[in-house]
Amino acid sequence: MHGLMLGSGGRRLLTTVLQAQRWPFQLSRDMRLVQFQAPRLTGPRLGLESGDGSGVIDLNAFEPTLPKTMVEFLEQGEATLSVVRRALVTQLPVLPRSEVMFLAPVTRPDKVVCVGMNYADHCREQNVPVPKEPIIFSKFASAIVGPYDDIILPPESQEVDWEVELAVVIGKRGKYIKAADAMAHVAGFTVAHDVSARDWQMRRNGKQWLLGKTFDTFCPLGPALVTKDSVPDPHNLKICCRVNGEVVQSSNTNQMVFKTEELIAWVSQFVTLYPGDIILTGTPPGVGVFRKPPVFLKKGDEVQCEIEELGVIINKVA
Repeated sequence: MHGLMLGSGGRRLLTTVLQAQRWPFQLSRDMRLVQFQAPRLTGPRLGLESGDGSGVIDLNAFEPTLPKTMVEFLEQGEATLSVVRRALVTQLPVLPRSEVMFLAPVTRPDKVVCVGMNYADHCREQNVPVPKEPIIFSKFASAIVGPYDDIILPPESQEVDWEVELAVVIGKRGKYIKAADAMAHVAGFTVAHDVSARDWQMRRNGKQWLLGKTFDTFCPLGPALVTKDSVPDPHNLKICCRVNGEVVQSSNTNQMVFKTEELIAWVSQFVTLYPGDIILTGTPPGVGVFRKPPVFLKKGDEVQCEIEELGVIINKVA
């Protein structure tokens, strides 16, 4: 697993994370589920971010029968969620942030579904009409990395770009889901970075987007899966991306052309959605490729993708 133990070198990262807490956005303090690793604990584990963000409650220690991965946890549905609710109201020991390595909140989902051109303001930036129906593409699950892991620049691309996105995590299996029923199939939300190699997306590979979108490390996720009942309105959240501290994308999820419910209804006509599936809902304007002149990520850059109530992911470019 890629990752950064917050040991001696990782203290820098902890400082960055704590500095990032100065952001103007509010964090949801309700149910924030994480996958993590820690010294002396075997393999990945399920955790609950503590209320003040200072650390993680080890859910597998609290209830040894719980599965250790988010996908299995979501597959078990309401029963496992009730265990977490019990953990929330119990005074439990908290593992300090400095001892924990955060993994992506969901790893190895069945699929990562992505939506193109889904912000009205992003369409205007490209001088293209707002789509009449959702534009769907995908990333492979192997692109997923954790909220503080490095983005690795592939030698095959000279045009790696940033895209902050709201990600929806599916909690209940379904096919031909009606928009009116769609939220019953959602577990919660997290922050995603749809890292994109524009040369491969726009000019190579027959202009099919897949390869440019799915190099290893091109899907940082996290820091937590915030359950839907902790997010009053996912379509009214400030969303922003900073590169080396400079704001490059700043919008609101109210600019989304197709909202979560419509996307789930649309995608589920074609494929069965399974617990743990992730839908990246599109990016606002401000990407590097449409700047004049274009700007791309380079080694040493630090990208922060942040969404109100969900938190921030911080990924160095290596």
